[in-house]
Amino acid sequence: MTAVTAHHGLFGNIKLHVDDTGGTGRPVVLIHGWPLSGESFRNQVPALQEAGYRVITYDRRGFGRSDKPPAGYNYDVLAEDLQKVLEQLELSDATLVGFSMGGGEVARYLGIYGAGRIRSVVFASAVPPYLMQSVDNPDGPLTREQADGMARDLAEDEAAFYDAFTRDFFSVGGDLKVSEVQRKEAVALCGQADRKAALACMAAFGETDFRGDLEEVTVPALVIHGDGDATVPYEGSGDRTHAALADSEVHVIRGGPHGCNVSHADEWNRAVIDFLAR
Repeated sequence: MTAVTAHHGLFGNIKLHVDDTGGTGRPVVLIHGWPLSGESFRNQVPALQEAGYRVITYDRRGFGRSDKPPAGYNYDVLAEDLQKVLEQLELSDATLVGFSMGGGEVARYLGIYGAGRIRSVVFASAVPPYLMQSVDNPDGPLTREQADGMARDLAEDEAAFYDAFTRDFFSVGGDLKVSEVQRKEAVALCGQADRKAALACMAAFGETDFRGDLEEVTVPALVIHGDGDATVPYEGSGDRTHAALADSEVHVIRGGPHGCNVSHADEWNRAVIDFLAR
């Protein structure tokens, strides 16, 4: 474990909690989904390390064990945080793996900073290209009414919201695809999130347009997604991201929910490790 100073500013030094397996293998940076933390990759880190990679996870500001400042929850700042992690750990030739909300950081990072440090990217159950449905984005899978309802429910009762959210996160057609113990582990990670950060990031991943950022993704990309994802539906997100990236391949996990890195961990890990080896 280490701490990265992500930002010097009005609210002092913002420290991000980072876990780094070390070693001499190529670096793989895992960027977690909302509203979890780097611990949500507990099924991935050992497999990637065993395959010979240096694996880095970090907790997004406002979540997990990182500092929880009152501001800085837009994707430009979050991409800057990612850049600080790469700089301070002196990472290059790295693969960025963005899960769900984390896929937005991958897209915005390349849109701002380019691919100088990056070998390849993985969009896993990820929110790009643009979730919010609008006149110029009719295929966006998230309506304004749905977004407002989620924000209202989270603000009113965090515990009830996270309990229901994690059930949807790991379910397909109402059937839970993980054990209750695994679901409760996710609930515990949700409980580490700062409410202000969770609400601000909910707005960020729902309303940020990444279509221009995807145009800057010039490195090889893997899109991995469950076809039963009810949280970030494949047709409105992963499929469109794959179509937007000329140098991309796709792996659809049959019967996979949003949290398919847990429910189908072996298949997910194999697909990512096979991609890394190419």
